[in-house]
Amino acid sequence: MKETEEKNGINKILITAIFMILIIFLVTNSTKILNNSTEVFVVTNGSLYSEEPAEGYLLREETVLQGESYKNGMVKVLSDGERAAKSQVVFRYYSNSEETIMNQIDKLDEEINEIIANSGINLVPSSDIASLDLQIEDTLDSMHNINYLQQIQENKNKIEAYISKKAQITGNLSPENSYIKTLTAQRDVLEKQLEEGSEIIYAPTPGLASYRIDGLEDVLKVDNFDYLTTELLNSFGLKVGASTPLNNEKGKIVNNFECFIATSINTEKAMNAKVGDIVTIRLSTSDEIDAEIVYIKEEENNRILVFKIEEKIADLLEYRKISFDIIWWKYTGLKISNSCILEETKNDNEISYVEKNKAGYKEKILVKVLRQNDSYSIVINYEDDELRELGYTEEEISDIGNIKLYDEIISY
Repeated sequence: MKETEEKNGINKILITAIFMILIIFLVTNSTKILNNSTEVFVVTNGSLYSEEPAEGYLLREETVLQGESYKNGMVKVLSDGERAAKSQVVFRYYSNSEETIMNQIDKLDEEINEIIANSGINLVPSSDIASLDLQIEDTLDSMHNINYLQQIQENKNKIEAYISKKAQITGNLSPENSYIKTLTAQRDVLEKQLEEGSEIIYAPTPGLASYRIDGLEDVLKVDNFDYLTTELLNSFGLKVGASTPLNNEKGKIVNNFECFIATSINTEKAMNAKVGDIVTIRLSTSDEIDAEIVYIKEEENNRILVFKIEEKIADLLEYRKISFDIIWWKYTGLKISNSCILEETKNDNEISYVEKNKAGYKEKILVKVLRQNDSYSIVINYEDDELRELGYTEEEISDIGNIKLYDEIISY
């Protein structure tokens, strides 16, 4: 009996020892077991990019327009943001008899539009009338969600101007000796009286008409950027995205082909940027536009960068300070996980490759990594000539496959 109990005790000790050894083995080798496990990654089309937020000031070629009669108030012939040809009338100042003549013109416009609406006259609409109808409709649609008084008044003025132009064009299309034609002739006489009695301001150069004057037109010049400093930009005290208010005494003509964004920045990528680099600017509207770095100034702890843009200039007309994203680089193509990429050495060159799961066996595919972040890479296939330059034989090249969209490659 005593001998049996001793044997059972020994067996318990052995079982316990074996169990402990097994636990120790599993714990010490679990990392290796997990590391040796694999899964499949499907190749997709994707993009990688490097971006960072910034704030900047819009610099434009701006010519301020102001006449001697600015205290009389102005009539904006061209709307804010409307394209002006050289020598075209941009705005004029009120004459002494302005109110009386304008009331007469408004009555004529109402009468002309009423006759056309009620008489069933079928005039062939011109492209100008179709364009005005579309502008009126778009302006009305844009007013639904607006509660900003100044913007509502601007849109109201736009609609009144469109309706007035439409009445004038429609009258000119009417048959000779018709009553509408007579009313139109009276209207032309009144407009001529307005022009003769008021100061008219013409566009000195082609560009965009604007009435948003902030006093920085002669400060933020674009012929030379050496004056720019972080201290100067901060001294303006402008809020990001704030609209420049409309002015009722003066206007300006803005170059519509290009403008510039100046920013003070100290990020690593900005510090490594060079004049001539092409980047992408993402505006607050999510629009992405190309931009070129045309000027860099080194300061003690940061840099002044100036970007030139040639798109969305009219959309930015009402702003002086904006927020945006600088996309330093962006690559689109075959996107794979970095966990799929292995490396081999060939003639002292480190060559990346992946392994494709093909009918139960692994097919080796050499890939050229174009761009890489912490998780993913954009890759392409090597050309045969490139592989020859790297030292691969014709037999080796023939055995190297190509990576394609939706391939299943092994992730380690």
